[in-house]
Amino acid sequence: MGRIPITELAPTTPNGFPGKAFDGEVITFGATVFREGHGVIGADLVLERPDGGTRTVPMTLVAPGTDRYEATVQVDHVGVWTWHVESYADDWATWLHAARLKIAAGVDTEATLLDGGALLDRLADETDSPAATRAADRIRDTDLEPAERLAAVDDPRITGEVEEAPLTSLRTHSPTQLLDVERTRAGVGAWYEFFPRSEGAKKNADGSWKSGDFRTAARRLPGVARMGFDVVYLPPIHPIGTTARKGPNNTLTPGPYDPGSPWAIGGPEGGHDAIHPDLGTEEDFRDFVETAKNTGMEVALDFALQCSPDHPWVTEHPEWFTVRADGSIATAENPPKRYQDIYPIQFDSDPEGIVTEVLRVLRHWIAFGIRIFRVDNPHTKPLWFWERVIREIRDEHPDTVFLAEAFTRPAMMRALAEVGFQQSYSYFTWRNSKDEIAEYFTELSHETSAYLRPNLFVNTPDILTEYLQFGGRAGYKIRAALAATGAPTWGMYSGYELFEDVARPGSEENIDNEKYEYKPRDFALAEAEGASLAPYVTMLNRFRQAHPALRQLRNLHVHDAEDPAIVVYSKHLPGRFIRSGRDDTVIVVANVDPHSARETTVHLDLAALGLAPDQAFDVRDVVTGQRWVWGSSNYVRLDAFQEPVHLLVVEGPHR
Repeated sequence: MGRIPITELAPTTPNGFPGKAFDGEVITFGATVFREGHGVIGADLVLERPDGGTRTVPMTLVAPGTDRYEATVQVDHVGVWTWHVESYADDWATWLHAARLKIAAGVDTEATLLDGGALLDRLADETDSPAATRAADRIRDTDLEPAERLAAVDDPRITGEVEEAPLTSLRTHSPTQLLDVERTRAGVGAWYEFFPRSEGAKKNADGSWKSGDFRTAARRLPGVARMGFDVVYLPPIHPIGTTARKGPNNTLTPGPYDPGSPWAIGGPEGGHDAIHPDLGTEEDFRDFVETAKNTGMEVALDFALQCSPDHPWVTEHPEWFTVRADGSIATAENPPKRYQDIYPIQFDSDPEGIVTEVLRVLRHWIAFGIRIFRVDNPHTKPLWFWERVIREIRDEHPDTVFLAEAFTRPAMMRALAEVGFQQSYSYFTWRNSKDEIAEYFTELSHETSAYLRPNLFVNTPDILTEYLQFGGRAGYKIRAALAATGAPTWGMYSGYELFEDVARPGSEENIDNEKYEYKPRDFALAEAEGASLAPYVTMLNRFRQAHPALRQLRNLHVHDAEDPAIVVYSKHLPGRFIRSGRDDTVIVVANVDPHSARETTVHLDLAALGLAPDQAFDVRDVVTGQRWVWGSSNYVRLDAFQEPVHLLVVEGPHR
């Protein structure tokens, strides 16, 4: 335990992997520090940057009696940091506290003052302080009254010198921890997903299709960028198998012009390192990536480690697949769902061969400038595999980001994040009530924030929740506002802005699902007719860009509202972490019932907003432009059929 025990270090991970952070993230480090007896103790946070620079930050006791010490720091250098906590006995504070009590009571006076003289001698030796020498002489002067002798330590110079050079002993060093600080995009971003084959696709008179390609898809990029997105995510761009190809709405009877699911990867044209001929050439893809870059966006590629029956791996490496008793290769399934067009890979017959090939494929796309991979179903592969692959790729390319698409049990989702995935899909899609949102946002921003970074997607090609099916325009606004403000990274799949809300009967998927067919959309016409959510999404992304508090994960604080459908949370970032030097505080008040008007009183924890108790302050709603004077308790009315969400900026104390 050490001489002055240090326990419950934070942030740490459950299984000893390095914690995660991103460049510019503000992190509160904590430790529980205590000792026997009544002596005053303290704690310091010691940080060492990857370049060797060291910083010591005094830690503060959170509240008397808690033994919990914290220090809040902004990390500003990419690479692996080390940190530890040092506890110590505060010899000066311990003596001074006891001396004031004893001298006032006339108890043990002389010995106490002589102890103080010895401490002042020590201060003088350590700081070459004439003031400390004079104070030591005065505190030993028996011609003076004890109170006069003690008053020598009230010299402001002594106080300042003790603060600069604390008189401590029994220093204890906690175990050293690792913190992997990655580039900002690993933790902050707005993602937009679309299918290149649908962008510019045209249906011919005979029922056949001319597929969209990288050149036609590139025309969509400026519109996506104007909405404020900085990552454009593409489903698999590889050749698609024909064996057991799926038809419209996941049927087993495709027509001659059905393109199949992009996740059924591989055909005679190649596998994971090939481009579907309909999409263009490698040079076309390079141009697409460059066009995205010129609009301020990065391209994220889907990495789905699975094969169609026509993939070259099936014949070249049959040992990579599971053969059933009847001699057939096992297809992918998630009972009762079955994916007849996909063979999963098994990792136990040739693990080294699979690792080698996967690393080759990833390096192939990295050579095109790709640094972000959305990994499909990583929870169906062994953890050791991802730990090794991600580590080896990041050793070569530290700026690479992997997003885990794993809607599965919490233990697996958390473990994937620990072993290397920088981002994770989450349960947000199915957290819709006030209590569910408040509880889940608290979990993401505090309980797992040391290693699991959520990417709050509002929808996917596979997920159209009942909330969206029946929530109407208000439901789409509510979910987008919550996702864009609840975490530093959020995303949406193309069509969300058009309120596509009709599900295939009996499922949570869109009818006429784009996974199985072309789906060209006229975004410009919808916006011209007022039938698009694009202006609202643009406002949300501009709001995020304007407020650094929203680009942090660990600063979310849930407040109270009396109505069971009104959720309230804030994000506050002190000015010392912002270039302007001004505090940034945002309050989100959302009516999560998309079918009603609600009015209630919300109660705010002003300390969480960086405000004094009972402080009146000015707020502005960025949605409507309205302004109010708020305090700790405030009346709110939110009509889902007008504007269901307040996005409030705290503009300062009311004067």
